[in-house]
Amino acid sequence: MAFGLGRLGLAPDVFWAMTPRELAAAMRGMGEADVAPGAPARADFACLTQAFPD
Repeated sequence: MAFGLGRLGLAPDVFWAMTPRELAAAMRGMGEADVAPGAPARADFACLTQAFPD
């Protein structure tokens, strides 16, 4: 959020309408390093789903 609203200067409604892929492209365009950390590992995801079952 800080990057989209602050550095890119996007309005909140524009920021929230962006897809993750669009935001990543904007970040790369601004010279940010690799912005996609990848999907969580299966074990990490399992821990999250147990901690947050909803």
